[in-house]
This record gives sequence, structure tokens and C-alpha cells, in this order.
Amino acid sequence: MPYQEPEFAPWDGRRVPLTFLSGYLGAGKTTLINELLATADRPIAVLVNDVGEVNIDARLIRRRHGDTIELTDGCVCCSLSEGFGAAIDQIRGREVPPDHVVVELSGVADPSRVLPWARSAGFRLDGVVTLVDVDQFAERMHDGLASHTMEAQITAADMLLLTKTQLGGVEKTAAAKLAIAKMVPNTLVLTEDTATSATLLSIGARRSDAMGSLPEPTLFDRHIVERLELPNPVERTELKRIIDALPADVVRAKGIGVDASGAHWIVHVVGARRMVTELPAAERLADLEDSALVVIRLPSNV
Repeated sequence: MPYQEPEFAPWDGRRVPLTFLSGYLGAGKTTLINELLATADRPIAVLVNDVGEVNIDARLIRRRHGDTIELTDGCVCCSLSEGFGAAIDQIRGREVPPDHVVVELSGVADPSRVLPWARSAGFRLDGVVTLVDVDQFAERMHDGLASHTMEAQITAADMLLLTKTQLGGVEKTAAAKLAIAKMVPNTLVLTEDTATSATLLSIGARRSDAMGSLPEPTLFDRHIVERLELPNPVERTELKRIIDALPADVVRAKGIGVDASGAHWIVHVVGARRMVTELPAAERLADLEDSALVVIRLPSNV
């Protein structure tokens, strides 16, 4: 039976951000998911191809039933074995929504083909993160089938994470960075030694009405995190001027401002991308008392 969109808005209209995790076979997606689940300090849901490959400390597991693992911190890991629609329905059926959903795509999947799933009731697309194995990059880019898949994964990404950098070494990493910069010059590229798993969430790069809470500085322990107070009220034109003036080493910035009419504006900066869009009324933070921009920069020694 074809998938049918529910005729209701779950969770009182709230939409949970959804991130697709892409990358060719062996790029390190499962390793990243293990790290994400081990360090999460808020409830997230992870949809994976094989729950058995996710290595979770037994002390963190509250219960295990079928192809689902529920953790003590509210996180949940579900298998995609019965299909994307079934997994999404399982998450949507939860009384309390997770703060974020991460979907691990197959190593040979083209992310652009699954993006429509993020429009399912109760969810919104936060972005696509693609992992690139620099040690195997050059070899695979000379393989016709592999290169076609990798190009699709790279061009679909809002953020790229270079993995296996220690294995590949300085030269292979630099070569991969150069090749990727030619393919997608405006896409943010991080390496595994300059990014934590939490950096890959709350991208906010796809949906013009994307919303999310301000990131907590504790999630970005390998970055310089600064809080920039915004005028209150602040107009959209002023918000644009502020983010355009941010230093070049800013890799991420996010915040919410309120103008004189009471309209809420959400600010997203991802690498070279700058975006200020109005926040839907259903997703506004009722307890927003001040306007601030959280700015994340790479350390100068990186």
C-alpha cells in the first residue's frame, strides 16, 4: 500500500527537525551514530539500516524490543528494516516527540531522492550531512559507479565531514578538500578532528521556515562558542547586517530575534550561507525573553 500522509498535525503542530546522514560505504556513518547516541544530552531518534551495528553501552539501554532500542536519556534507535514510512510512523506515534531525528542512509543512496520524506507530518528537513572517507576518496572517484554515487552525495550535502583523516594523512586530506571545493565551493566542510557529532545537528539550511532552539555551548567543546546579544526589538534588515559582518572563521551561527511588530525571525549561518526567515507561530518559543545569536568559530590553531 502506498504511503499516505496523515490528516493531522501531531505534537500540537510542532515539527521535529530531521537530518539525513549520507556517505559512501565505509565512510563512518555508524561510528558517528554511536558517538552521537553516547554523547547526546537531549532526546533524539536515530533511524538506521541495522540496529545490531549500533554499539551502545548496556548501562544506557532502558529496554530493547524488536528492532528498537530505547535509552535511559530519552533517545531511541529504530531500524529501517520495515521501510521508511513505518519508521517515521513509529516515531510520530510517540506521545512526546524527540528533539531531533537522524536518518542513516544506505552507503549507495542518493540523498536527493529521499528528501521528500522530510515533509511528512510532524517533521521538517534540517539538512543533509555527508561523510567523505579521504583515504579512499581518490580511488573511488576514479571508479565510475562509485564516483557517480559520491558526487550525488556530496552535491546534495548542506555540510560535509571528512573522515579517516589520520589514516589518509595530510596529503590525501588536502587533495580531497581541494577536489570537493571545486565540486561544491559554497558548502561547509569540516574534518573529524574539528567537529563533534553535535555540530552536525540543527543545520537549518534547507527549509526557509526552519526553527530550532539555541544550541547549548556544552555541545561544541572543540569550538569557540560566543553569545552575541541582539537588540530587542531588532528588524530583519539589521539581522542581515549583523550576520554579514561576522568573521570569516565562523562555521555556524543561530539565533532568534523579535522585531517591533512582534514577528519572530530565525537566523541561520552555515559556512558561507546566510539566512534570516520568519518563524511560524506554531514553532515560536513561548519563553523567549531575550534575543541572542550563538556564534561558533573554529579555534585559531585548527
